[in-house]
Amino acid sequence: MTLAVDRIGMLVTNDPALGEGPLGLVRDASVVIADGLVLSVGPAGQVADERIDVGGACVLPGFVDSHTHLIFAGDRAEEFTARMTGQPYDGGGIRVTTEATRTASGDELRALTASRIAELRAGGTTTVEVKSGYGLNVDDEARILRLASEFTDETTFLGAHLLPTEFEDRADEYVELVCGPMLAACAPHARWVDAFCEKGAFDVDQCRAVLDAGREVGLGLRLHGNQLGHGPGVQLAVESGCASVDHCTYLSDADVDALAGSDTVATFLPATDFSTRQPYPDARRVIDAGATVAVATNCNPGSSYTTSMSFCIALAVREMGMTIDEAVQAATVGGATALRRTDVGRLTPGSAGHLAILDAPSHHHLAYRPGVPLVRQTIC
Repeated sequence: MTLAVDRIGMLVTNDPALGEGPLGLVRDASVVIADGLVLSVGPAGQVADERIDVGGACVLPGFVDSHTHLIFAGDRAEEFTARMTGQPYDGGGIRVTTEATRTASGDELRALTASRIAELRAGGTTTVEVKSGYGLNVDDEARILRLASEFTDETTFLGAHLLPTEFEDRADEYVELVCGPMLAACAPHARWVDAFCEKGAFDVDQCRAVLDAGREVGLGLRLHGNQLGHGPGVQLAVESGCASVDHCTYLSDADVDALAGSDTVATFLPATDFSTRQPYPDARRVIDAGATVAVATNCNPGSSYTTSMSFCIALAVREMGMTIDEAVQAATVGGATALRRTDVGRLTPGSAGHLAILDAPSHHHLAYRPGVPLVRQTIC
């Protein structure tokens, strides 16, 4: 069976060879999908077994959310409320979520995650990365990753998220656990390894040890870096060949130069800066230097409780110096690049038939009408 998504007013392909500009815009278009893949991109009226008439709406690739912490229990609304009155964010609330997640049943976590995945889909996200990091012991980290693998292939082991209470003042001992028994239990259920390289979390040598251990067992590398202040995270990510370094709120000139001279994607998480009252990163500076950038939600209960990539796009445009085209590209093909994927984030022959149909004539409305649920239908 073939499916034609027809009478598209504006189609974002992310392939300049197919249309106008960097987004490869095609007007009055149709997309034919067969066996889950894009068969053809062409003018309106292509023939197929089934047809969806979008009536002149804009269609774009499904969003690729390359940074989330979707599997958790509990609520931290009071922490958010305190921040809105001036209390600074320090990451310590991760332990609150860890305790709630450890005590939740597998069925409870599965139901909570399924609800969040449905919310993501309704908002146009078709590819999502999910991290562990709210177990912080061998059994619970492995449990989270087994659950995550029920929803996505993009699973990330984040045992080095924060030092658990039971290892207070014994960070090196905990890192040995992460690099040894915890990694052995988690690697079969993970594609990636990650660490939080930040003052108050793990230092550069500890994070390097985690990344090296993950690489040795065949995992791809990611890193949290430069969220709460200037630090070594970006440099370590580039040096280690990480696919992505995420947050990038505080960047020195040397950090920007390192990103521009590497294949490491700078993944911005603007909803986190919104929720923590941190300054927004200067994405314009990073893009102009020639680095590859992505935008993701960082959905988690403490510092960014949103699944909306549209909201993140609007913030990136309003607060980070990105054009609308750049922000949309960062939320689609940028996220795909951060996951080292070439099959998603674009609508070209052979790519996955993942797309979002907007109740709008162009992708500009994602920033022009912030907060409005503009995704009419998601096809995944």
